[in-house]
Order: sequence, then structure tokens, then C-alpha cells
Amino acid sequence: MTRSLGNCIADSLQLSLNYADRLLAGIDAGRFGRFAAVGPAGQATAVESNHPAFVLGHLALYTPRMVSQLGGTPTPVPARFESVFSKEGKCIDDPTGSVYPPMAEVVEVFRRGCQEAIAALRAASDDLLQRPNPAEGRMAQLFPTLGSLHGFYAGGHMMMHLGQVSAWRRMEGLGAA
Repeated sequence: MTRSLGNCIADSLQLSLNYADRLLAGIDAGRFGRFAAVGPAGQATAVESNHPAFVLGHLALYTPRMVSQLGGTPTPVPARFESVFSKEGKCIDDPTGSVYPPMAEVVEVFRRGCQEAIAALRAASDDLLQRPNPAEGRMAQLFPTLGSLHGFYAGGHMMMHLGQVSAWRRMEGLGAA
């Protein structure tokens, strides 16, 4: 059986999306943007680690880039996402829900971006994925082609951050997904 590069990368992104859906099960919207709280009620200690709002919002910034680089027109990500979820952004505890967009919005933007990227990858030719990575510097050195860059975005980058949500779940007492 032969599979195009795009289909191979899309398979990985679909696995990541499915995992994200499992990780989201049981998360209360009021805790979505909060640092994990460990310990007995009233004495719990906050753990300064990326929470689900930051992780999914951050990941939502990358799938539209993938679609654009593959020649598609992604649904725009709300402008506010770039300022709070960029790679330069710092995850902060959001007890009032005033820093990050609501859970439903973050999850919808994340899922939509993944679905659009999966479709773009499945439609991409191997020749397109062999084109040079348009990034400069270290990212171009590490990932010289669009295929290698998108393989990282769909696999390693996605799963690294989803692992943070997995750890957050355990600290919150939600268990494995």
C-alpha cells in the first residue's frame, strides 16, 4: 500500500485531534484557564504549568499556518488569540475568566483548524510537501521541507502540548484520558 506524505501527516494530526477530544472530557469550563490545584481543599497549591486554555489556544495558531502554506484559505483565528497564545506568550492563571477566551470558543477554533489542516494535508501533493520550508533560521534548519515542518506541527508539537493537558488532568484529579 502506498500513502501520500500528506495522508501520513494527516493521520498523525487526526490522532492528535482525537486525543485532544478525550483530554477535554470532564473538564469544567471554570477550570479550563486555571493552573492545576494540588492538595486538600483550602490548602491546595497551584502548579504553574500550562493549562488547557493556553495549550489549545496556542495549538490553534498553527493549523491555519499549515493550511495557508499548503495553498488553502483557512478560517481566520480571532485576533485576540495571537496576543495571549503566541509562542512568546506566558500561560497565567485566569481565576476570573478575563484573560483567555471562553472554553467553547477556544475548543471550536482549535477543532476547526485541525479539521481544515487535515483536509489540506490529504489534498496536498508529495511535490508540494517537498517544497522548502518558508521559515527562516532554526526552524528551517530543523525542518527543511513543508512536509517535515507539518509533520512536526501535526505530531511532535501537538502531542508535546497535549501531554501538558494530560498532566494537568491528573493534577486536577480527572485521571487519564
